Amino acid sequence: MLIYKILRPAEWDALQRDGQTDGAPVDLADGYIHFSTADQVTGTLAKHFAGEGALHLLACDPATMQQDLKWEEARGGVLFPHLYRPLRMADVIWNRPIPHVDGHHDAGSLE
Repeated sequence: MLIYKILRPAEWDALQRDGQTDGAPVDLADGYIHFSTADQVTGTLAKHFAGEGALHLLACDPATMQQDLKWEEARGGVLFPHLYRPLRMADVIWNRPIPHVDGHHDAGSLE
C-alpha cells in the first residue's frame, strides 16, 4: 500500500531543490505532514484543494517512514497517515501532475 501527498508546484519545487520539506502551510501549522490513502485522495482534493491550480501527487511507501508515521483520526474519525518528520525526496516513489477534469482535480487510478 502507498500513501499520497499533494503539493502545490512551489512546494514540489522546494522539495526537489532542498531534498526535504516540512510541508505545506497546513502541515507547518499542525506540526506534521498530512498524507492520504488511495481512498482518501479524492476527498482531500475536494476539501483542501478546491479552486487550486496545478497540483502534484507524490506516492510514498509508509514502511520506509514507519517509525515517524502515525495513523490518527481526522475527518469523521477516519484514520489518516501523519508524518512527524520532514518529507524527504528519498521517500517519494513516484510523482505526477494532477490534472483538472471538468473543473475539479482528478488523481486518476492510484493502486
